[in-house]
Amino acid sequence: MVRRSSGEQVALYIRRLIFEGRLRQGDRVPQDEIARALGVSRIPVREALLSLEREGWVTIKPHRGAFIGALDEAAVRDHYTLYGLVFGFAARRATERRTPEMVAHLDELCRALQRAEDPAAVARLSRDFGRLILQTAGSPRLRAVLRAMVGIVPGNFFALVPGAIEAERDGSRAIWEAVRDGDPDRAAQACARKLQRQGDLVAELFAARGLFAASA
Repeated sequence: MVRRSSGEQVALYIRRLIFEGRLRQGDRVPQDEIARALGVSRIPVREALLSLEREGWVTIKPHRGAFIGALDEAAVRDHYTLYGLVFGFAARRATERRTPEMVAHLDELCRALQRAEDPAAVARLSRDFGRLILQTAGSPRLRAVLRAMVGIVPGNFFALVPGAIEAERDGSRAIWEAVRDGDPDRAAQACARKLQRQGDLVAELFAARGLFAASA
């Protein structure tokens, strides 16, 4: 696992405050309070706010501070669509470079996912599945791009998003079958479908929590 920087930890903390309703649209971000709560200086807090502004979580107003914004539903769905396209490219490469040992290991992970019920176990198996795809693809550039695409859900995706475990099981199985059959196009399409389904689930959850901007 890659260790998060202080700025990334602060950004995750602020996302959780928004997700849990402790900070709502229009609220001023209490930067000093957050720094004290996490035991950090104002520097990583400012880094986090710049990152969150790029993601649409906050709006920074000069000389006034940072304020919670309303997320855009299309942007959330686009995030997962783009993630699916990039990871689909990795799955395409992995299919072309697969070995019998890799296919067998991927099958083991899929079978374990079918049995797993605990969200923490599902998250670990999902990471192992994705890591194996990326390792087989053999592209450091792909890993760097995916690393930059931070998660939107602040916490264990499979514990917080209803339907996420089933979507992961179905999607991973479809990817494995395409890899097993040596079909790069189908592997990429399976990735795109899985991430699109996850995006739909996240959009539904965020809408239910009132995190999206109201329609004009």
